[in-house]
Amino acid sequence: MSRNASPASVSSRSGAGPVFFACVVVLVALNLRAFLTSSSPLLEPIRAATGIGFHAVALLTVLPMFAMGAVSLSGAAVGQRLGARGGIALGLGAIALACAGRYVAGGAAALLWSAALAGAGVGLVQALMPGVVKQAYPARLGLMTGLYSAAIMGGGGLGAMASPWLARALGGDAQLDWHAGLAMWAVLAFVALVAWLRGARQLPSAPSSARGASDPSLDRAWLRCFGHRRAWLLALCFGLINGGYTSLVAWLPHYFHAERGWTAQQGGAVLALMTLAQVVGALTLPALARRGGQRDLRPWLVGALLAQLAGFAALGLALPVPAAVIAVVLGAGLGGAFSLCMVLALDHRPDPAQAGALAGFMQGVGFMIAALAPFVTGWVREQTGGFTMAWAYLAAVTVLLLPAVLRFDPRRYAHATAGLFDTQSASKPSPIDHARKA
Repeated sequence: MSRNASPASVSSRSGAGPVFFACVVVLVALNLRAFLTSSSPLLEPIRAATGIGFHAVALLTVLPMFAMGAVSLSGAAVGQRLGARGGIALGLGAIALACAGRYVAGGAAALLWSAALAGAGVGLVQALMPGVVKQAYPARLGLMTGLYSAAIMGGGGLGAMASPWLARALGGDAQLDWHAGLAMWAVLAFVALVAWLRGARQLPSAPSSARGASDPSLDRAWLRCFGHRRAWLLALCFGLINGGYTSLVAWLPHYFHAERGWTAQQGGAVLALMTLAQVVGALTLPALARRGGQRDLRPWLVGALLAQLAGFAALGLALPVPAAVIAVVLGAGLGGAFSLCMVLALDHRPDPAQAGALAGFMQGVGFMIAALAPFVTGWVREQTGGFTMAWAYLAAVTVLLLPAVLRFDPRRYAHATAGLFDTQSASKPSPIDHARKA
């Protein structure tokens, strides 16, 4: 196999074309949030069976988010040793094992360990997949990144909807089978693992064949990011944007239940609608931003942030706007901003390995920042006795992000990342450059 072949062209020769490979990417992405959202609608039977307290319940979200971040930071280095195929397979295997273990989990400790293991698996996949997508679809990066991001969010919505349904179907209304509701996602992870090994079988799986395996600068690229301004700016923007998402996942249903008198099912329906809008926003905004070969994502990022600001303002001011409208506006803004940030990080470097390392740092630090957001908004709510100031805090963060995203001028990407990778590595033509010349 040529070292310069992309996954798409390699897959074509093996009988698995670019469309099939895109379907495999989507299938993998569906596993990256389903395990996280599946526990939320089953918290009451879980607490009744295990005696887990509210602080430990919060850790079911916080632990995997921190694990995602920590592993994402070192994921590029793991990929240098195992290859993208092996690294992503290892991540999917960890998710499958963690979810399967929940079928026999009898207490809080087992649930927390499974959450951390699944989060680590997700972090590994998320660190490696952006570079794979960039190398496989250089001419359709906006579309494919949007599709990948939409599938991640769609998996979160699927987890929240399907887990309680299966738990009720197997256990009955009187006693939900929460073990089955949580463990069912092991099946999806196993199917994704088999599909990935089939669809990506000619991706580099050993250091000797991996692009950049002989380049020591990439091996520690994520460590270099800690001392680089642009890497931190990307991570802060990504983390603060996702902090709005994690806060809404944690508190939006409770807000409608506690302060507006809605039932828990009605509050959950608003969250489900927001997730659906996220999928649409994540899929469409990058594709629209890339029409006509455009590279400047700043107008679209500003638009996505303004949508979030409008939604948080409507919640904080209790404006007479239907909840469905607020959910759609917030979801479209959050989903669009998430996928645009992914494209933004990948655009900073032409080389897929370098871009993947930068995206891995952005996600790693960003997810750990996002994990803290529900604690902050929850503390604000506890101190003030309501969610008004919590929504105001999220609106203020969105306002601060507006001037930050204006700094992402595509004409200055090379200058902004100068010194992050050594000159020799940066000057090497990427596999995509070779393909274009050919």
